[in-house]
Amino acid sequence: MSSTPLSGVNHPLHGIALVVAATFLFASHDGLSKYLGGLYPVVMVVWARYVVHTVLMAGIFLPQAGLRVLRTRRPVLQTLRALSLLSTSLLFTAGLQYLPLAEATSVNFLAPVLVTALSVPLLKERVTVGQWVAVVMGFMGVLVVVHPGGAMFSPAILFPFGSALGFCFYQLLTRILAAHDSPTTSNFYAGLCNTLIMSALVPFFWQTPQPSHLVLMLALGGCGMTAHLLLTKAFRHAAPALLAPFSYCQIVFAGLLGLLVFGQVPDAISVAGIAIICLSGLGAAWMQRRR
Repeated sequence: MSSTPLSGVNHPLHGIALVVAATFLFASHDGLSKYLGGLYPVVMVVWARYVVHTVLMAGIFLPQAGLRVLRTRRPVLQTLRALSLLSTSLLFTAGLQYLPLAEATSVNFLAPVLVTALSVPLLKERVTVGQWVAVVMGFMGVLVVVHPGGAMFSPAILFPFGSALGFCFYQLLTRILAAHDSPTTSNFYAGLCNTLIMSALVPFFWQTPQPSHLVLMLALGGCGMTAHLLLTKAFRHAAPALLAPFSYCQIVFAGLLGLLVFGQVPDAISVAGIAIICLSGLGAAWMQRRR
């Protein structure tokens, strides 16, 4: 979720703190997805995430704006954006059932690099040589993470890679729609659209959750929703280009959760690959900021 910083408001430390808190919640969301995905069908886990997210958004925004919040000037693009986000959720949650949390998260962070590459043919933007170097570095980082003998050396790597590609299109469509609809409209529309789709599918995969697992499903949606709200508030305190590097804290939190909850420790080669992916994304963000 992105927004334009309010004029006259410049509290970068507040923005950084909010982004770091959001990345912790996103990592917690992914950890819950991994745990619940081992107990229930992926479709059911993703359905729970969107239902809770949409109900919370409705409770926050409908009393203020009413149904106006769903009025969009580009319904087709909004639907494509929602489907891109849904593909990301399904693929990443499925991949977590086979892959370590930290490594899968790092591959998913290829999305900013893919945005740089695809912005040329799709948005007609100019990309510098340095940005192309960042793109190549990002893919090299994935190759290092997926080294023979490592935990990621399996066909399951296609899940987080497909998730990153879906999130790339989601970000590109978000850029386009920013000129037509508010962030609240875009995110409420995506949540409602995906809730309806998953609600049509979930009866075919339904398993009655245990009470304790139902609480975790509520927490899953709550983490996602709260993280998006924190990001929106962060962008009101500082520019996105300044905050972008701190989004990589999510990989650190994912590594800690993977260690503490699932007992997963990345090997030295995987850590090197994760570092290369982070550097490529940071380099692309820095060069975009200079431009």
